[in-house]
Amino acid sequence: MSAREERILARIREIPEGFVRTYGDIDPAAPRLVGMVLAHTDADLPWHRVVRADGSLAKGKRQRDLLAREGIPMRGNRVDLRQARLPRHV
Repeated sequence: MSAREERILARIREIPEGFVRTYGDIDPAAPRLVGMVLAHTDADLPWHRVVRADGSLAKGKRQRDLLAREGIPMRGNRVDLRQARLPRHV
């Protein structure tokens, strides 16, 4: 695994319960790489706390259920990013 992929995993692990980050928050230059890393890792990660830039969920009901258990505010089928989003990494 590359150093960049390790940083992505570390940033995902840092997301506390009750908050989310977008793929672009995790790596602004390569949000699709974040998705690929998540799709190809066996690591125990809070994957459900990573959402699309518009607050929509890549993993549907399963992801929504996990976020609901953490009290993540929703607006319809999307996370209310104004309330639940952590600041970006720089």
